[in-house]
Amino acid sequence: MTNRHTPQNLLFILSDEHNRKVSGCYGHRLVQTPNLDALAARGTRFTNAYCNSPICVPSRGSLATGLYPHQIGCWDNATPYTGAEPSWHHMLRDAGVDVVSIGKLHYRGDDDYGFTEELIPLHVVDGKGDLKGLFRSDPLPKAGLDDIAVTAGPGDSSYGRYDHRIADTATEWLKRRGADPEGRRFALFLSFVMPHFPMIAPQADYDLYADYGLDQLREGLTSPSPDHPALNWTRTQMNYDRHFDDAQRAVALRAYMGMITCLDRLIGQVLTALEDTGLSGSTRVIYTSDHGDNLGNRQLWGKSVMYEDSLGVPMIIAGQGVPEGKVSDCPVSLIDIAPTALAATGVATATSLPGASLIDLANGAQDRAVFAEYHAIGSNCGVFALRKGPWKYVEYVGTQPQLFNLDTDPNEECDLGTDPNYAVVRSDLAACLRQVCDPDTVNAQAFAAQAEVIAANGGRSVIAGASDIPFTPAPV
Repeated sequence: MTNRHTPQNLLFILSDEHNRKVSGCYGHRLVQTPNLDALAARGTRFTNAYCNSPICVPSRGSLATGLYPHQIGCWDNATPYTGAEPSWHHMLRDAGVDVVSIGKLHYRGDDDYGFTEELIPLHVVDGKGDLKGLFRSDPLPKAGLDDIAVTAGPGDSSYGRYDHRIADTATEWLKRRGADPEGRRFALFLSFVMPHFPMIAPQADYDLYADYGLDQLREGLTSPSPDHPALNWTRTQMNYDRHFDDAQRAVALRAYMGMITCLDRLIGQVLTALEDTGLSGSTRVIYTSDHGDNLGNRQLWGKSVMYEDSLGVPMIIAGQGVPEGKVSDCPVSLIDIAPTALAATGVATATSLPGASLIDLANGAQDRAVFAEYHAIGSNCGVFALRKGPWKYVEYVGTQPQLFNLDTDPNEECDLGTDPNYAVVRSDLAACLRQVCDPDTVNAQAFAAQAEVIAANGGRSVIAGASDIPFTPAPV
């Protein structure tokens, strides 16, 4: 057995809404992320990593199960993972591995998700989540669109306090585990909420970026707004940007970078505990995020679109059998976490999953495609994306597609979606996408499932009277 296949412990670290380009190891010239940079230096960093749906709940369902959102019925932030489909947590626990979660999960709440223990979990509100977001073709009025701009800046936040609790809980857990060398193999699922909005950073972290002007802060975030029917709808329904002036944009970006630096410090605290307890040599480590954030690029904030800022995520793996200091351009996605967790801990399963182990991919890139879909708030049609080679193909049900060559157009400013010179490329990518699913069929399934949830919760008038959920509150 090679060291690449030696069973070890697993420390899986997840953040929320981390735009991968806002990391030192991904080339950002301002943001300070020394701990993530060090993790990348002792492992492999993937430059083309993606979530499978750019919004929290479906993305986390795919991450848990290794299946696509349409395969598990996690369409939006009101159809959370219920544990009905086996997760990699279930598979590891069934094989005798201790599987412990600390922090945000964003599942339904009271089901069996495969953990031997859940510590300070955060799940969707009332087991239902954001019901108002189910109205996609005829949206309900959305309050609080100015919150991202109004609340951004230095200060104290419930999410910041929660993340410190998460790091402290993980540190103490690792100390106890390190004192029990005869303990079973473990997988620790550590899930932070930063840098998800509200964009509020500790004063000291905010101050690291206080002297930078807007042009410096917005480097790589100045692409023009596309004139595309589906994206025009999204921008109209989620028009956060109209609440920003340039001064507020600068404040928000400083706060976001400050949150990243704070998050990095908490990750460093946990990695130090792993080292100090003598567990580092027997533990593989993964870092990623559930999706990115547009950060004002193209006049978009939040996620929900298929551009790199929103769909892309950081992905770093380190440990035994993983090449050190390697940068891989192999396309990967969050459905690869499940087979990676199985491989990292030496758990065999008869379950067939569409993903692949990041350990194997780090040792030898494959010619592969990655897939994503979106059926949630801000969209009036199903959206499907395929990344293969240099190409990103985005199909919108009922309207024109998009096509980008990311080798020559990394900022996605030259849309070849209707260019007749690329008809063959689009046809080939559309056929590849249909090996995963039929967009028309899945789009109809999503709308039908959402209509059922609306009816089960009293219909439009009842849901319209409920409180808005700008973000899921942290547990007290």
